[in-house]
Amino acid sequence: MRSELFDQANQENATAERFSLHHRKTLRVVLGEPVLAAKGSMVAYQGQVSFEHKSAGSIGKMMRRLVTSEDTPLMTVAGQGEVFFADAAKDVFLVGLEGDGLSVNGSALLAMDASLEYDVHRVKGAGMMSGGMFNTLVQGHGTVALTCDGQPLILDCSQTPTFVDINAAVCWTAGLVPQVVNSMNMKSMLRGGTGEAFQYAFQGPGFVVVQPSEGPVVPPHSHGSAG
Repeated sequence: MRSELFDQANQENATAERFSLHHRKTLRVVLGEPVLAAKGSMVAYQGQVSFEHKSAGSIGKMMRRLVTSEDTPLMTVAGQGEVFFADAAKDVFLVGLEGDGLSVNGSALLAMDASLEYDVHRVKGAGMMSGGMFNTLVQGHGTVALTCDGQPLILDCSQTPTFVDINAAVCWTAGLVPQVVNSMNMKSMLRGGTGEAFQYAFQGPGFVVVQPSEGPVVPPHSHGSAG
């Protein structure tokens, strides 16, 4: 059988590394210690692997998850073997934490070492009009795998105020404390708006990672019944 499908670029990479990228779209994890991953993100595995729902933990964490749409439901992946994760063919990149932290847009969190600490936090200034913005703070020693819808842009927030569309922000330095700001004035609202109402405002030592996308385009729903 012959096909370009079997090119070397599509073959599994033999590596003993715990976290590695098969290519830009697929994460490969070699199990030993368990990992946490976004529910539904497994696309294949080899070996003896189990998948279990990850509970919220403390009552406080559980309550925060109940009132947020930002938190990504996680599963514990354990066993012996290798597991492949992906999310809608988005680009995947790895971040190694060395006792520091990273604030992550929940939808960008693909997988991470189970030993890492994480919790959901509300962004300052976020209210009902902005959708009640929340982010997941990940801290400790270990690896985090994040997704980005396209090639990421990294902006330095230490020199000048930086504003990012709330759906385009992937992650940012844990020390940064963003605020939700509204750039739309009443005149613009009366004229139909600009589509750029709410942004995260960053300023201080650190960086923010931005994706060249504001999320999937939702097609308009057709109403009425078919005859």
